[in-house]
Amino acid sequence: MKVRTIGIVGARGHTGAELIRLLAAHDGLELAFVSSRELQGQRVADHVGGYSGDLRYESLDADAVAARSVDAVVLALPNGKAAPFVQALDARAPETIIIDLSADHRFDESWYYGLPELTRARYAGQRRISNPGCYATAMQLAISPLADVLAGPPQCFGVSGYSGAGTTPSDKNDVQKLRDNLMPYSLVGHVHEREVSRQLGIPVEFMPHVAPHFRGITMTVNLWLRQPMQREEIIARYRQYYADEALVGLVDDAPWGSRIAGRQHAEIGGFAMAPGGKRVVVVATLDNLLKGAATQALQNLNLALGFDELHGIPNPKAPAETAA
Repeated sequence: MKVRTIGIVGARGHTGAELIRLLAAHDGLELAFVSSRELQGQRVADHVGGYSGDLRYESLDADAVAARSVDAVVLALPNGKAAPFVQALDARAPETIIIDLSADHRFDESWYYGLPELTRARYAGQRRISNPGCYATAMQLAISPLADVLAGPPQCFGVSGYSGAGTTPSDKNDVQKLRDNLMPYSLVGHVHEREVSRQLGIPVEFMPHVAPHFRGITMTVNLWLRQPMQREEIIARYRQYYADEALVGLVDDAPWGSRIAGRQHAEIGGFAMAPGGKRVVVVATLDNLLKGAATQALQNLNLALGFDELHGIPNPKAPAETAA
């Protein structure tokens, strides 16, 4: 097996740390550098449990990253910060694979949108890969099996742990303000609302909230159907749609966010039918830092670098109660 080299830019954040842990356990990938201006010179192992290598954080600008000649670069940067690195890599190292975890290229048709369970058939060797948003992953997994029979826009009520707000201090990651609280924000026009609407080709309505827990997303989706259906028909659709997907588990009851924290997969369940059979409520949960970010990035790295998609992902077929 040829070992491939990976660099991470923006490695100080929660997602960067999770990705470092995953890469450390992957026998086909070697972490070549991690860039963080705030942690420059400090040992990565002192900040990331599960990593025991000798690397230290570096502060690398775009040209320095492009000069490192690695097989792939993961950009774990805030929205709006990717452009200089992409431009430098395009100019100096165009063969380098780029995985962008921000929203900067999710609307760019020249980039592959990497939600493997739904888009892997579109992958044709693209070296520019946009990683989906965490909320957007949960919404699309919950909606897709019924997208062709919907009577109107799905209504999505999302709740995330505050790690989704990143490490830059704000109201949405202030544990004191979040205590005993549920904080709604960006109730119309959220970037993930636009992202999912574009990817599914249907309008989607999304209302995000931040909760006091650290990690995990719970997405409750209200779906109106054109024709009445039985609960068993709904479940059969989901079972068939995700039959071969190791990172999607179906459960009978509505899944709990507390049970998905630290897990690599998404769970979908509930399947609550309103009288008349034309309204169903589906709940999806996933860890926003893993299947919502780092795990999905590793799926995309594996796909682009020629490894099995699940290589290096621990316990990819997590135990889940099969929907009856």
